[in-house]
Amino acid sequence: MKKVLEHIKIETRQKRKLLAVLIDPDKMDLKLLSQFIDKVNQSIITHIFVGGSTVDRGMTQKLVSALKPLTHLPLVLFPGDVSQISTAADALLFLSLLSGRNPDYLIGKHVEAASLLKDSALEIIPTAYILIESGKETAVQNVTKTQPLSDISTIVNTAKAGELLGMQLIYLEAGSGAKQPINKKTIALVKATVNCPLIVGGGIRSKDALDKAYIAGADMVVIGTAFEQNKSFFKELNK
Repeated sequence: MKKVLEHIKIETRQKRKLLAVLIDPDKMDLKLLSQFIDKVNQSIITHIFVGGSTVDRGMTQKLVSALKPLTHLPLVLFPGDVSQISTAADALLFLSLLSGRNPDYLIGKHVEAASLLKDSALEIIPTAYILIESGKETAVQNVTKTQPLSDISTIVNTAKAGELLGMQLIYLEAGSGAKQPINKKTIALVKATVNCPLIVGGGIRSKDALDKAYIAGADMVVIGTAFEQNKSFFKELNK
């Protein structure tokens, strides 16, 4: 397998769209995992993200270990906390919550993680994480005690600042269970401003919403809650 970031960049340059399913270790019943991943493997999904805003200690390791023999898709950690790091995964989104000003999520958690990661084989991908207003308080907002952004110029400038800081990916997040996805104008303006791959997640519950995010400029879309609430969604995404 190519390095995860390298693969994302290649696919982005060639304008091939990527799709990740986000699995929350606390919400996935391991007894049903094999059946779930069979559907993932038969779909157009290209990556599996693992993580959540709050996850019981040890559950991420159990889930990643169970996933390994079931799929050849890249397993990418999307951690809400240092306790969610698993060296059994392929890569880690090293998220910096640039939309907020809580130092723990700008650099504090990263310092905590450094000793765990310095000798790890995990591919570490510096990622600018930007929480966007979605019409309701999300778990990310509650856990990090930060406010989402709503002003488009601030969102665009924050994304560009992340790129200038050396972030390799820009992740626009409406949050789990968002009432609405990030609007097309916001996605398009951010995509026009940054040169690195753009990930968009939150509030996408249909193939139509997925296509709109792609058309607006998302290089990768992340879907989680939609799969949890509507298993038939997989049928629309078959290869």
